[in-house]
Amino acid sequence: MTPPTPAKTGLSALPRGIWVLGLVSMAMDVSSEMIHALLPVYLVAVLGASTLTVGFIEGIAEATASLVKIVSGTLSDRLGTRKWLAVLGYGLAAFTKPIFPLAPSVAWVTAARFVDRIGKGIRGAPRDALAADIAPPDMRGAAFGLRQSLDTVGAFLGPFLAVVLMWASGGSYVLVFWVAVVPAFVAVALLVFGVEDVARPAAEGDPDDPVDGRVPLGGAFWGVVAVAAVFGLARFSEAFLVLKASAVGLPAALVPLVLVVMNVVYAIAAYPAGALSDKAGRTAPLLVGLAVLIAGDLALAFADGLVLAAVGVAAWGLHMGLTQGVITALVADAAPASRRGTAFGIFNFVTGVAALGASLLAGGLWDAFGAQATFLTGAGFAVLTALGVAVLRRARANCRRAGGAAAKQGAKPRKF
Repeated sequence: MTPPTPAKTGLSALPRGIWVLGLVSMAMDVSSEMIHALLPVYLVAVLGASTLTVGFIEGIAEATASLVKIVSGTLSDRLGTRKWLAVLGYGLAAFTKPIFPLAPSVAWVTAARFVDRIGKGIRGAPRDALAADIAPPDMRGAAFGLRQSLDTVGAFLGPFLAVVLMWASGGSYVLVFWVAVVPAFVAVALLVFGVEDVARPAAEGDPDDPVDGRVPLGGAFWGVVAVAAVFGLARFSEAFLVLKASAVGLPAALVPLVLVVMNVVYAIAAYPAGALSDKAGRTAPLLVGLAVLIAGDLALAFADGLVLAAVGVAAWGLHMGLTQGVITALVADAAPASRRGTAFGIFNFVTGVAALGASLLAGGLWDAFGAQATFLTGAGFAVLTALGVAVLRRARANCRRAGGAAAKQGAKPRKF
């Protein structure tokens, strides 16, 4: 008699499609960050662009991505396909990569960045919705945590490879840009051949959630979005971490280490936090992450040396690992299955706008009152977010109790 095969647990229990989606994100991030780490200097030093032009290129690129996310998410619900919209988005990004080493002028780079960000906008919501479709409901936190970890590995591996290649080639921007083309097309190939689209039934068997997408997103989803918007105001650009480290004495040559430290901690923490949220509930790691963010902001606000600043930077990385995958899983939990694409599009748009507002506010406060005001304001928004998460936690508990009572009476439970 053949002994029973032991049940898979942990990382091995996650579907293959989740692993492939994570590797796709990692490969594309390696490619993009190899280019983006050098692009501002390349534009100014080689192509003769002004810093105002650099700011305009980045601003219009990110604004375009935010707007496209809503459209692509809704379209993935209407068409009933996630994978091929994600392939289109990653494909557009991959086919822009050769333009950077070939670009004869700033206009060509601007066009490439614009199309690249359209690709990012197209792929984001369908990819996240596809991950939610693939992942078992009791492993969504782990699934999004793993994808976030692999994505973050790409975020620090790309700049590291760029530095190594610049050193080895004697400062050849063009060589680095050509090497960056390879992982971009690897990402597209992985997605095309390694992930299957999911035939999505009505909201996991719910006849009141038709695939035609007319079901409302619901109060639970909008509650998550509201909390995420306030959270976005607490999370301004990591550039302010770099500025703080520089202000307290970090040499210019070592400034990139700020983002390396933050992203290493982020990558290490993201999967365990997601897996914990599957067992202990989503709000527990969120509240811990917010407490860590408050502590990090306070450390950075009062740091007058490198040690306390390093603690603050590491705390920022830890808070991102504890929260980013988990809040994405919350969106998947709260949104109707047939409208997950729309839900992720709205969520990504709102958080993107909030992040832009946070960075503008942080810069204004820094100029007017100094670094301390920026980080203390961030801590204040984190406190407000924690209060919002506590309200969500109570609402989820009430819905679970109401669902249990409804099940005993044979009625349909409310969803949260």
